[in-house]
Amino acid sequence: MPLPPPPRRKADRVDLKKLSATATPAADDAPAEEPQVTPPPPLAADASAMTPTARTGRGRRRSTGAVRAETPAEAPGADAIATASVAVAPPAPAAPPQTALPARAQREATRRSPTRRRAASDGRRRLFVLDTNVLMHDPSCLFRFEEHDIFLPMIVLEELDNNKKGMSEVARNARQASRSLDALAACANGDIRAGLPLSALGNTEASGTLFFQTELLPHALPADLPQGKADNQILSVVQALTQRHPERDVVLVSKDINMRIKARALGLTAEDYENDKTLDDADMLYSGMLALPTDFWSRHSKTVESWQQGGHTFYRISGPIAEQLYLNQFVYYEAPGEPPLYARVVELRGKSAVLRTLRDYTHLKSAVWGVTARNREQNFALNLLMDPEIDFVTLAGTAGTGKTLMALAAGLSQVLDERRYTEIIMTRATVSVGEDIGFLPGTEEEKMGPWMGALDDNLEFLAKGGQSPAGDWGRAATQDLIRSRIKIKSLNFMRGRTFLNKYVIIDEAQNLTPKQMKTLITRAGPGTKLVCMGNLAQIDTPYLTEGSSGLTYVVDRFKGWPHGGHVTLARGERSRLADFASEVL
Repeated sequence: MPLPPPPRRKADRVDLKKLSATATPAADDAPAEEPQVTPPPPLAADASAMTPTARTGRGRRRSTGAVRAETPAEAPGADAIATASVAVAPPAPAAPPQTALPARAQREATRRSPTRRRAASDGRRRLFVLDTNVLMHDPSCLFRFEEHDIFLPMIVLEELDNNKKGMSEVARNARQASRSLDALAACANGDIRAGLPLSALGNTEASGTLFFQTELLPHALPADLPQGKADNQILSVVQALTQRHPERDVVLVSKDINMRIKARALGLTAEDYENDKTLDDADMLYSGMLALPTDFWSRHSKTVESWQQGGHTFYRISGPIAEQLYLNQFVYYEAPGEPPLYARVVELRGKSAVLRTLRDYTHLKSAVWGVTARNREQNFALNLLMDPEIDFVTLAGTAGTGKTLMALAAGLSQVLDERRYTEIIMTRATVSVGEDIGFLPGTEEEKMGPWMGALDDNLEFLAKGGQSPAGDWGRAATQDLIRSRIKIKSLNFMRGRTFLNKYVIIDEAQNLTPKQMKTLITRAGPGTKLVCMGNLAQIDTPYLTEGSSGLTYVVDRFKGWPHGGHVTLARGERSRLADFASEVL
């Protein structure tokens, strides 16, 4: 006799008209919300081949789970998953009529939801078996798989218990994952054999079911694999589930590359956990600028409005190109024989956009603390760094593009000359390129000294000789004044702080996680400006990639914010040797 299906959830409400072919006719006095569904078919005796499907969960703004099914899901019958039964998922209600989206919204939906485009070809609810490292990497991963089900082997709970002690990030994540599992189990009043609805804690996007291993699932692995190893025990569970439920796609999700390779060698489906990735491809990262087409003026000469105000020239453009723009995005027009145009988007209204010309920082008269822009991207960056209306600036680029030098020059100019901010606070991720040199003596600032070589090099350039009529004594006094306005802080002691009227520089931001970036940015108080810089090609933090770096995360999230801006620097200006090495090495 088949076990009863799991408790009904809000997400199971369906349209009776859509179930007319599969539902049992209800009585005339039956409520409309309680359609009767035919029981699931019994399990097949033999295992069928698995079909690899789409990837697992994506970022929060793209898709918070694996694949959104569009057709009724197939579920196990009498022999439930680990003595549990899963009811047949009813068809989704009819979708509302599609409305025309702006070009910007369509582009975002296409770029962010690759899994939704493939959902129509795979209508089955998948069963994801999570490895321990996934839970310790992202404690909220349980709620990132949308309508699909999750299975946790018993050895995973054992490993969580072994890693819960300590103050490291891994230990904190293990404790948080254990608390989430305990809260879900509490909602079931102690009976977890039928599965736990993942939406019980208010996560409405997670409409699947969580299953624990409540019985022994023996399966013979190759003799050369040690049976006592935790990874091999998880592989044994995945193989047993694959044979026990051939009608379902059983997928192992693991952050361990070798674990995924061994699973595929055994004929199992294995995928990486990719919910932490903001982008699939780093080339899709928002660059902060857009080149106008060469026929822009010939096409829009009759519709462009222009006026002058406050020393700037404004242009109001309309048409399809205006729908592709974001606030504070730079646009430029360069054509042979025609005057160039460099402007920034300052207003978006419907299908029109207002552009404002930039201040030319390539000229010596507009030099910032003796520094002038050497290319187009540096000019864009200095316009953001010197604008008091911009509170958050992100700069990305390869080595030698001038990120630290421009940020430091703009900070000194606004702290010492314009007195817009009281001091400069500089910090960076202390991630070594090679082996660690051990503990460092001294105070917090002295410990951070070896990590701030870039600061010393740029200060030496900004305060180099020949600029003070007082000679060596005047240069030394200038350097002491500059040093007194620059504070070096460690990331470890940022929690709970609030920066008022500070100019904060976060260097090497590509080595920070999204959680660390959130911790730093939320320290900003009134009148504070934050500058994040980094090179996505030089990530030294383990388990971080170009798509999951904190720098990529904030660039994508702050895109289009009225008080934030981003520029990707392309040309290196350090030396011809450094430029050539960046290209060929």
